[in-house]
Amino acid sequence: MNQNTPEMRPAPQMVTAYSNLARIAHSPADFVIDFAHWLPGEAQAWIQARILLSPLSAKLLLRALSENLARYEAAFGEISIPGGGPSLADLLFHPSPDDKP
Repeated sequence: MNQNTPEMRPAPQMVTAYSNLARIAHSPADFVIDFAHWLPGEAQAWIQARILLSPLSAKLLLRALSENLARYEAAFGEISIPGGGPSLADLLFHPSPDDKP
C-alpha cells in the first residue's frame, strides 16, 4: 500500500444507509452534504448522514466521483438522467407565474 494512503476500515459503530437525495451547502470554510432517503408520496425526506468537507476535499471527491462514473459507464453503459420536467435550478430560480409569494 502507498505510504500516503491509509488503510481504511469501517468503524465498529458504522451504520450503512441508503440515500436517494442529497442537499449540498457551503461556506467559505467548508462544504456540507446531507444524504437523505425520500419515499415516494412522503412530504419529508429523512437525513441519514451529514458529511462536512474542506473545499479541497470536496473538489477531490468531485474528481474521484467523475473518474469512477466514467469507468462505470465504460463497463455498464451510460447512466441516463430522467428528463422532461423542469430542472432544480428552474424550480428554484424561475418559478411559474402561478406561484404566489
